[in-house]
Amino acid sequence: MNLTAYACIGLTGREISRFELPWQGEAPAKETVRLEGPAVETDRIRYLKETRGVAPGDVTEIALENGVLTISIVPATTRADFTLVVGDQRFGRDDCAIRTRTVDDKFERLEEGRVLYRLYTPEGSGKRPMILFLHGGGNGGYEGERDNEKHIITDYGPVNFAENYPDIYVMAPMAVEARRDMSKMSMNRRFADSDANDVPGYGWSRDYIALVLDIIRRMVAEGKVDEKRIYVTGMSMGGAGTIRAMSVGSDLFAACVPVCPTMTPETFSILKSIRRPVWVTSAYIDHTLYRHKYLVDAVMALRDSGNNNAHLTLFSPEELEKYDIAITPDLPYPRLFSENHASWVPTYKNEYGIMSWLLNQTLDD
Repeated sequence: MNLTAYACIGLTGREISRFELPWQGEAPAKETVRLEGPAVETDRIRYLKETRGVAPGDVTEIALENGVLTISIVPATTRADFTLVVGDQRFGRDDCAIRTRTVDDKFERLEEGRVLYRLYTPEGSGKRPMILFLHGGGNGGYEGERDNEKHIITDYGPVNFAENYPDIYVMAPMAVEARRDMSKMSMNRRFADSDANDVPGYGWSRDYIALVLDIIRRMVAEGKVDEKRIYVTGMSMGGAGTIRAMSVGSDLFAACVPVCPTMTPETFSILKSIRRPVWVTSAYIDHTLYRHKYLVDAVMALRDSGNNNAHLTLFSPEELEKYDIAITPDLPYPRLFSENHASWVPTYKNEYGIMSWLLNQTLDD
């Protein structure tokens, strides 16, 4: 039986909002249809159900038309496994094809040399602005496993840029990462040792960023991209990549937004010397416990040196809760800090006008 799941990129990354499958006979009763599994059986979802009466995975509507059964649900993540139960039938994740809005039809899969990337191209004619998005750690590929998809469906980011700002290019390259245990990267590491996870030739290394920027320069030369309105942003490892890109391509970018950037002696040194407009964001505290201290120091150094277009936002617990981040009561500190890491959500949802500010910067400023 052919089962299709339709998804968008929501606040938790790719989220399914409805299923469609061929169906004979009468539509099943709503109470016989449900979503099960790790995708919907979490403390957070149970808390939402208890406090709001509705939570991700809940069935909202069932419709049968022309032999096709449509099951609409409160959008639920695809990060974890799930099972769709329809009466006495059970469909696992591997039984369905997932179609993702905007990703499937508007982000072209491209490869140039070592660089694998996805590109959204606006319909407007003439030179257009561009956002370069650099994904976070664990969202890229490994040697021989480059699927050119995970990095744009995992988090709220480039797909949403294309939907919210359809007049600009959105470029989302994929970094090849070294295999490592992400859960052990930052919690207990000293700042002085924080670059120990940087493996030469992997992640957002200077040489790889240079290759990415060569592609952008080619698009500028071809008259596609407006050379005065090129922007870079990214989160976590990609936030560090954003800072590094401002060093590798200091002549290229009008402005940057590093989000919860990995702070190492190298990225700290670059950040406090950036002369272009920069707006750094992070949570009040997250899984890298020293992160905000160095962000504050760097932005203060920029302001002291005369960069009056340098900004810092540290989102409070209340501001994160507005987007259902870290809302489960009495979270153990490691989980709280981990959930707080999603500060890219309010950033890219344009809190404080951050994205509006970014897209209004030009190299003439």
